[in-house]
Amino acid sequence: MGVLLTAFACVLLLAVLLSGLAHRTILSTAALFLVAGFVLGDGVLGVVSLKPGDDLVATLAELALFTVLFTDGMRVGWAELRSAWRLPGRALGWGLPLTLVITAVGAHYLLGLGWIESLLVGAILAPTDPVFAAALVGNEKVPPRLRQLLNVESGVNDGLALPFVILFLAVAAGSDDLHLGELGLELGLGIVIGVAVPWLAIKLEQTRWFAASTPYEPLNALAIGLLVLAVGKATHGNLFLAAFSAGITVATFGPRQRESFEHFGELIAEVFKLAALLVFGALITPALLSSVGWQGWLFAVLALIVARPVAIWLSFLRSGLGVREQAAVAWFGPKGFASVVYGLLVLGSGIAAAVPVFQLVAVTIVLSILLHSSTDIVVARWFDDEREVPVWYGTVTRKIRRRERPFQ
Repeated sequence: MGVLLTAFACVLLLAVLLSGLAHRTILSTAALFLVAGFVLGDGVLGVVSLKPGDDLVATLAELALFTVLFTDGMRVGWAELRSAWRLPGRALGWGLPLTLVITAVGAHYLLGLGWIESLLVGAILAPTDPVFAAALVGNEKVPPRLRQLLNVESGVNDGLALPFVILFLAVAAGSDDLHLGELGLELGLGIVIGVAVPWLAIKLEQTRWFAASTPYEPLNALAIGLLVLAVGKATHGNLFLAAFSAGITVATFGPRQRESFEHFGELIAEVFKLAALLVFGALITPALLSSVGWQGWLFAVLALIVARPVAIWLSFLRSGLGVREQAAVAWFGPKGFASVVYGLLVLGSGIAAAVPVFQLVAVTIVLSILLHSSTDIVVARWFDDEREVPVWYGTVTRKIRRRERPFQ
């Protein structure tokens, strides 16, 4: 533990020192931690020794995903979510299952996996993670509806993919009792916890008996998040849906709490994200990367450049979404924490295909992090009007163009 903490502190300091350069170039902080974990892990230097079944690995991945979803949910309130649901609804209602099916078809015919194992791989790799596309989601020159689409889709699809993962995992394990009712209860309970706990906490603070002092205000949302996590753990509710629902509830009923927690929360989420990436990188060894063969790497490439783009193209037919916006959504389907957590869940399940499934998931995530986190700033520049308008046009012409093309 001491060695891991020292390694993380050193890489974090390096990332801070290079953050200015990373902000201006394709250098990716996420990729830095992934590569650092790989180099420090058992496969290269052996400084950080971790096994996939270690409790630290699963706990850290789960906490990182929970924290990221909680802070993501705070970016939108219920009113904003309802008004923007048309496009995310397409991505979730059509894009998610289509991505799952296309990915499963590739795994079955290219790698020879059984249909259940292939569907399991598809379910694990279906969720997206906008954290690795921060330059796109956080760029104000990118159309708001596009940023909101990516943010809402990624926050909801983690929880929606989980029942499919558990269902296919149960079938692969030969279970006769799939407990579908329990799965539904888990999802519903997660949403209830995510809404009820923050609402009660915020209403309690708004009474005349309680008031948070200015120095303690950022801790209010932190306490709410920790309570949601604790209640979700105790009741076996879906932690990821609970986290995102809680973030949205705070944004809706506690704008002051959201504002005070925003910067603090993003820093916490970033620390957990980077720590999880370091640990995940340490689990990736040269032996694992080579064991999947060229078919495994071809599958990983196709999962990123075919499955998601085709699914999004079909989902957004006649949606009114611009060509550049649709291309950005199709490309930015990065595989992140949800896929890591679900991959570790399969690895610890003991099913016959656990190791090959985890290996496929691992190489796809590695490739996704390297590609998506290093191209987000490039794609964000597609929407930079200043780059599209020559300097000699003058400011007046630029303003006219912006009025004429409000959705470009």
